[in-house]
Amino acid sequence: METTWAHELRSAGLRVTRPRLSVLSVLAERPHADADSIVTGARDLHPSLSPQAVYGVLKALVAGGIARRIEPAGAPALFELRVGDNHHHLVCRSCGAVADVDCAVGAAPCLVPSDTAGYVVDEAEVVFWGLCRDCQFQDGQLEAPAESVQIHEHEIRGGAIA
Repeated sequence: METTWAHELRSAGLRVTRPRLSVLSVLAERPHADADSIVTGARDLHPSLSPQAVYGVLKALVAGGIARRIEPAGAPALFELRVGDNHHHLVCRSCGAVADVDCAVGAAPCLVPSDTAGYVVDEAEVVFWGLCRDCQFQDGQLEAPAESVQIHEHEIRGGAIA
């Protein structure tokens, strides 16, 4: 994968460095990660890496079009490697989980304002808010899947699950 990242970095006009490769590896494993999580993960790969260096790498990756920064209201900025397409995000109000969702219309921008005020619009960012499936289940809004109920009932009776 390192050679792919090296190609991506060079194509964006960026030098291939160990800090950049470390951050890219973390982002590949953890889509929608915040900067602190990326610092922690990158330091696991490159222990002498400073938080400031990671922030610099993130800034360069976003400017180079390799990574995307999203900023859900009331949450820290998140970074992802899915760029160059027109997708949006689903954010859980309870646990903060984030999921990608393709644009319903497809072409950028998928929303057109009623009045552009003289702007040339080239992007629309949409964030859908709600509760993820796990949080709905925890809040009692969803029933446990039938398979879970059957396993649980079997465990209560003391049977072994194959």
